[in-house]
Amino acid sequence: MDENVDEQSKLPELKLDAKQAQGFLAFFKTLPPDSRAVRFFDRRDYYTVHGDSAVFIAKTYYRTTTALRQLGNASEALSSVSVSKNMFESIARDLLLERMDHTLELYEGSGSNWRLIKSGSPGNIGSFEDVLFANNEMQDSPAIVALLPNFRENGCIVGLAYVDLTKRLMGLAEFLDDSHFTNVESALVGLGCKECLLPLDSGKFGDLKPLHDALTKCGVMLTERKKSEFKMRDLVQDLSRLVKGSVEPVRDMVSGFEFAPAALGALLAYAELLADESNYGNYNIQKYNLDSYMRLDSAAMRALNVLESKTDANKNFSLFGLMNRTCTAGMGKRLLHMWLKQPLLDVKEINSRLDLVQAFVEDTALRQDLRQHLKRISDIERLTQYLEKRRAGLQHIVKLYQSSIRLPFIKNALENYEGQFSSLIKEKYMECLEIWTDNDHLNKFNNLVETAVDLDQLENGEYLISSSYDPALSKLKHVQESVEQQIQDLHRQVANDLDLAVDKALKLDKGTQFGHVFRITKKEEPKVRKKLSTHFIVLETRKDGVKFTNTKLKKLGDQYQKIVEEYKNFQKELVHRVIETASSFNEVFRPLAEMLSELDVLLGFADLASSCPTPYTRPDITSSDEGNIILEGSRHPCVEAQDWVNFIPNDCKLVRGESWFQIITGPNMGGKSTFIRQVGVNILMAQVGCFVPCDKASISVRDCIFARVGAGDCQLRGVSTFMQEMLETASILKGATEKSLIIIDELGRGTSTYDGFGLAWAICEHLVEVIKAPTLFATHFHELTALTHGNTDLEPHGKQIVGVANFHVSAHIDSSNHKLTMLYKVEPGACDQSFGIHVAEFANFPSSVVALAREKAAELEDFSTDSTTSATTGKEIPSKRKREFGSEDMSKGVGRARQFLEEFANLPLDKMDLKEALQQVSQLRDGLKKDAVDSNWLQQFL
Repeated sequence: MDENVDEQSKLPELKLDAKQAQGFLAFFKTLPPDSRAVRFFDRRDYYTVHGDSAVFIAKTYYRTTTALRQLGNASEALSSVSVSKNMFESIARDLLLERMDHTLELYEGSGSNWRLIKSGSPGNIGSFEDVLFANNEMQDSPAIVALLPNFRENGCIVGLAYVDLTKRLMGLAEFLDDSHFTNVESALVGLGCKECLLPLDSGKFGDLKPLHDALTKCGVMLTERKKSEFKMRDLVQDLSRLVKGSVEPVRDMVSGFEFAPAALGALLAYAELLADESNYGNYNIQKYNLDSYMRLDSAAMRALNVLESKTDANKNFSLFGLMNRTCTAGMGKRLLHMWLKQPLLDVKEINSRLDLVQAFVEDTALRQDLRQHLKRISDIERLTQYLEKRRAGLQHIVKLYQSSIRLPFIKNALENYEGQFSSLIKEKYMECLEIWTDNDHLNKFNNLVETAVDLDQLENGEYLISSSYDPALSKLKHVQESVEQQIQDLHRQVANDLDLAVDKALKLDKGTQFGHVFRITKKEEPKVRKKLSTHFIVLETRKDGVKFTNTKLKKLGDQYQKIVEEYKNFQKELVHRVIETASSFNEVFRPLAEMLSELDVLLGFADLASSCPTPYTRPDITSSDEGNIILEGSRHPCVEAQDWVNFIPNDCKLVRGESWFQIITGPNMGGKSTFIRQVGVNILMAQVGCFVPCDKASISVRDCIFARVGAGDCQLRGVSTFMQEMLETASILKGATEKSLIIIDELGRGTSTYDGFGLAWAICEHLVEVIKAPTLFATHFHELTALTHGNTDLEPHGKQIVGVANFHVSAHIDSSNHKLTMLYKVEPGACDQSFGIHVAEFANFPSSVVALAREKAAELEDFSTDSTTSATTGKEIPSKRKREFGSEDMSKGVGRARQFLEEFANLPLDKMDLKEALQQVSQLRDGLKKDAVDSNWLQQFL
């Protein structure tokens, strides 16, 4: 909030006399303590905040405590801060849309009499929508979730319910979850949850801590409610009021769940849905299936930069910012938000979206024409909500009308399309538009507005009912015009009597204080002073002249004012009647909003694919059971969109049985992280239904993307970097299937080299042999490249591991000056050296530090005989990691030690006397000593 410093200089003055202050302090003491609630008090021209909340506002938004004032006497002084109207809007947006850790309350009144008129939380922003989106589009549709965990021996069964107050949608789900609550996390991400209700004392703290951590990672505000609120008594009866249609399907759905209905009961009470009659019959309810969409957890959302962040340098830093080419006012943005959190799994559905995008890519004229029309479409979803909640005015009806009259143009543009996807366009859009634009639907609505509303007055910013709409209104209008004419006639007559020019010398004014009056300048007044005193009533003498009237003008003025009031009241009555009639068209506008939002997003995808310097391509999609993931000339869409970047494309070929698991080595800053992320981003874009930044792409659908690419802000949550690394990896090992995509960057580097390497190796083996998911594993443990060999010293059991391939990001070192040049190309084979010191030099380390680093590295380097193939020379090269014992030495020593222990264990000591036993053990020891001559590892035990 950069404007906060300016705002402080305009800090409204807190004006309360002693009596008002005393009354307010008495009221404030009665408020129940709530550390999360920020309470604003409306003082008409400004707002005030008090107590701890005032300190929070001063420090957070004014960035200084000098903005604080003390209310009351020293002993009972209450910290207070005043807030302007504009500042209130900014704070409300930040609290409810960004911070996710406070609720907002607004009070109205005076003295000691105040009442709560609005309350909101991140998941329930309905009452503040007029403030939050007065000058901003509503980009996201927040959901509020309630969870009822039930801990059992084999895991935790979670009952989940959610309500989307914007879309008026409820959902139920129930599933078994692991100790990390990975399914809960995926559901929270997919639903776009902003707030979560949990019952108090719903389990031991140790059991619930991972759940609280999952909420924190997803940026969800936790709200704890009494356990008694999680009940399903009377739930079906309550839902029968809220949900459209028959109650029987609702009863059947609810009876299919054990815990979710109780969670929904808590939500209905918290959101007070039954208290607002405009909700009745307007909600839909559905079963939410976790397997309907690709699952994404918070780590994957961060790693792939799916949604916008306040730290983004520009809009293209995030996938949403890049892909948001929508034209409608808010609707398209919200749908894109949802699609990015819920990528598709059904190949047919994905291809249906891709077909439409291809149609719009190939037909530039159609795309541009449709986008021009969509720019004139208002936020129909929110306008229909205003109608349902009885909060609409004539301006909302006019906006719906202005959107409705664009439909014939959209319909004509689509009708003219004759490409290969014309049948799909007809099925998706034309058939619906034919129905909606007929004389029984939107044409009827358009006729209503054209008849009822005075559209000519829109240019003046006035929304009025046309006088011809109702005979009684027309009659009043005629009477009003007649009185106006009589007043004008009287004006001319008085001008003649006073021998003054009409309008130039004798003016006719209309004001709130006196109504209609005559006015002359002070200069003209002496000429008519005698007549003024005998025939007129002087009302006021000021610098701008003399105002006067007579009995006729006063009588006509009163008559005119009475008719105007009657006209206004009748206008209000007719406006209410028109809005009631318009509300009946909501059933048409809702599906229309869905269709236009979808069209808007798909046209945006086509615009993105066509307008990039290097155009995107359509991916070939196969089911998860077949096909490979082949991305030729792939690029990271967000990175290549930055002005300073000349992006170097790379191929990625994840082939089953050959390169399904790829180990990527190479220097820091060489492009490893970008490469593995761009693969995830390309797959996500394809399953959303968008073209991808590749020359050619073939993608086997993935049910989930797991990413382990950084610890983020884990230290702020009291979790070490390494612990966070292990927690995220545990989620992958427990949640991934062979149909997932796994992206891991630098695993095991938060602990000692040997522990880290051991963990990395074991995790790789598990991913390859047990989970069998396509994986991109970027690492600095060069020994991991030995996984591509079957029987290696690092793999003493001699397992044959298939489907593992080595790749590296290339770099060039000038032998004369040790200068490092990044080539950013991903090539087959393992990297044959480390570049850490070169990167340090790249970062302008002092030359003395670099020289010492080279010296110490040379001392530590001990190349063992374990070898891999150089990517550059094709020759065998030694593995570069110093150990106390060579891997071959250790492997042979372990084998010989195992043999010694087995021979010792097989000695029948219970049948031998002491002398014979010592002789046998001595022979075994001598044999071990003899073999240990060539084994340093064995010698340590002797």
